Amino acid sequence: QVQLVESGGGLVQAGGSLRLSCAASGRAFGSYGMGWFRQAPGKERDFVAAISWTGGTTSYADSVKGRFTISRDNAKNMVYLQINSLKPEDTAVYYCAASRPRPGWSSTYDYWGQGTQVTVSS
Repeated sequence: QVQLVESGGGLVQAGGSLRLSCAASGRAFGSYGMGWFRQAPGKERDFVAAISWTGGTTSYADSVKGRFTISRDNAKNMVYLQINSLKPEDTAVYYCAASRPRPGWSSTYDYWGQGTQVTVSS
């Protein structure tokens, strides 16, 4: 079982930056793949970024490549999402998610946080 708590959201002007954090509980955190998703008002939740349990492999949605960076610190049970060059269309609730160990790269996530709001003003 993994519990996830996001933080770091807020109101920021377009062009600004934020770093979102996800604190995970559970001794097996280091073996979980981790991801970030977001849900804008009236829209479905979309994939943003993912990172393997070692941190050696990452994946990004096309819309955020070059602006967002996912990272993790297994010693601290933390996952981060650095967001640069924010745009109004990045406004959404951002969720952290954990994927139990599976063979290969998995896009199935088993545990979710409650989310943190990011609002970008133009």
